[in-house]
Amino acid sequence: MTINSGNAITESTFHFKGQTKVYNGKVRDVYTLDNGLLVMVASDRISAFDHILPKGIPYKGQVLNQVATLFLKATEDIVPNWLLATPDPSVAVGYACDPIRVEMVIRGYMSGHAAREYKAGRRVLCGVEMPEGMKENDKFPEPIITPATKAEEGHDEDISREDIIAKGIVPEDIYVQLEKYTRDLFQRGTEMAAERGLILVDTKYEFGIRDGEVILIDEIHTPDSSRYFYADGYAERQRNGEEQKQLSKEFVRQWLIENGFQGLDGQTMPVMPDEFVEVVSERYIELYEKITGSTFEKSDTSNISERIQKNVDRYLEGL
Repeated sequence: MTINSGNAITESTFHFKGQTKVYNGKVRDVYTLDNGLLVMVASDRISAFDHILPKGIPYKGQVLNQVATLFLKATEDIVPNWLLATPDPSVAVGYACDPIRVEMVIRGYMSGHAAREYKAGRRVLCGVEMPEGMKENDKFPEPIITPATKAEEGHDEDISREDIIAKGIVPEDIYVQLEKYTRDLFQRGTEMAAERGLILVDTKYEFGIRDGEVILIDEIHTPDSSRYFYADGYAERQRNGEEQKQLSKEFVRQWLIENGFQGLDGQTMPVMPDEFVEVVSERYIELYEKITGSTFEKSDTSNISERIQKNVDRYLEGL
């Protein structure tokens, strides 16, 4: 049974035809089937600093699933991806791949983790030099790729291109391909964001191998994996040293920091008031509408568990 607290899906224990195993990630629950497919349920859980927050965010999973679907379909000409269908607003079905244990992080602007490192006096991130004289949220001369090792649990760790190749995590020829895909995907995402009056600041991509071919997996260009600024007023805010107006999960991290939590030992997760949960939900819906140009249609959340089970069963029976 799915726990449905405040119309948010925070845990799932589905049973699908041909199911062989389940992986519960920070946000997604992935069900492996015996026909080489995956059923990926986008929950309403939200994580920050590699910790899952105590309350679910209504409609967050639907937003993530539908934004990811939009961008996966819009980038099929750049790189093949895992997605086959979205039989439910919060569910994607696609091919199982062998995941490459590296997250390809690309940054067009000096924000978030890069800005925190820069403020600490460091000028090299993942083996990539960051120019002197930059301010937080300034645009890099060229986007930089700052990979991270993909941890099974706990913190992902920064790693350089050289170490990835030297340690044999990814063969050099495959890694070169990952870098090209990453730059091309980021360029496409940047162009699509610009059409909607947004700046794609930074994002991450995950890849896998299927039948010897590199495949784009998971989600892309969602508010969980990406940071967006509003283009209107960006330059003026930078000149005045003001914070950028953004659509991303960074405001959740800032709220946690202000309440004494950064995922460090001995720190206690703060209680999330309902008002804050509502604000987070509204932010996710706002990003969906801004990035797609479409009005968000809230799915029926009266019984999310039953809805998902029924929709996925119907799809699988039709294969």
